[in-house]
Amino acid sequence: MAGATEYKVKEVTRGSPAGAYRALMYGDMSLGRVIWAEILFTLFGGLGGALGLYLRMKLYPALFKSCGRKVVFGKNITIRHPHKIVLGDGVVLDDGCMVDAKGTSNAGIVLGERVYVGRNTLIYCKNGDIEIGDNVSISANCILFSSNRLTMKPNSVVASFVYVLSGGEYDLEDATPLAFQAGTCTQGPLEIGEDCWLGAGVKVLDGGTIGERSVIGAGAVVNRPVPANSIAVGVPARVVKTRKPAE
Repeated sequence: MAGATEYKVKEVTRGSPAGAYRALMYGDMSLGRVIWAEILFTLFGGLGGALGLYLRMKLYPALFKSCGRKVVFGKNITIRHPHKIVLGDGVVLDDGCMVDAKGTSNAGIVLGERVYVGRNTLIYCKNGDIEIGDNVSISANCILFSSNRLTMKPNSVVASFVYVLSGGEYDLEDATPLAFQAGTCTQGPLEIGEDCWLGAGVKVLDGGTIGERSVIGAGAVVNRPVPANSIAVGVPARVVKTRKPAE
């Protein structure tokens, strides 16, 4: 165990501070694009008012793998590994949010058309993938994380302070201290079906797939699959009612 711990410490601390920063923020982006991104984020990232919104709308799209029309970039947002991020038409990234596609072998993050990401919400990967469907609204102060694959189908609503976790578990049978484990164990891909509503403070843990047209009550913890057309509440979440299927 000591050998594994020593290796992990060396792995985390090796390299120059500049190299570590580049790996965290940009991955394998070319040096020219990294420098250009740093200039844009420094000069315009915190610029307020209509001028700031306009300049970011015009200058930021070239940083991404793909960026649709009329995408709104709020003030003081954090974008990491933008070359692995796809933004559809009409996406809104509100002030202070983070979109981080970090990873060495992942595809990254896709936000479909008219996706809204609220203030201070974090959408980030640890070598996983995230795909958010069209017209999904994610309120303020939420966390969506993936070290595997997280899919949210179109037309869903996510209230504030929701935490959705795909992967991110630790191996409790491994003698290696938790701080030195990768924290990427998973029960498989996590999917939230179309036309769902996650109430304020909901936690959707790894393995807690949710079927279409389901409603999860405020504060519930989903740790196992919820069938389609369900209303589930409690800790852990349990189905208390069934909605009529969509016509």
